[in-house]
Amino acid sequence: MIPPPHVYTLAVLLFGLGVFGFLRHRNAIMLLMSVELMLNSANLSFLAAARAHGDSDGAMMPMFLIVVAAAEAAVGLALILILFRKRQTLDIEVPRSLKD
Repeated sequence: MIPPPHVYTLAVLLFGLGVFGFLRHRNAIMLLMSVELMLNSANLSFLAAARAHGDSDGAMMPMFLIVVAAAEAAVGLALILILFRKRQTLDIEVPRSLKD
């Protein structure tokens, strides 16, 4: 079994990588992937805490977060598809409105 501090360190590194990707990229798909990475690092933290405390109820929060991440990905990809069809780009700085 991997010690919990190692898992927490990995989760923090993954979260930091997600934040860096979110702040660094202007591509809408990369932003969506960065948010997914941050959500998965939160899942990893919850699962590590549940395992460290011997509580099987701690696995319920990651299941909820997986559902939220799936809904967020579906809505995000739909918006990205609309953005690409209207503006022919995935750069989030180019379109200022979707009124067209």
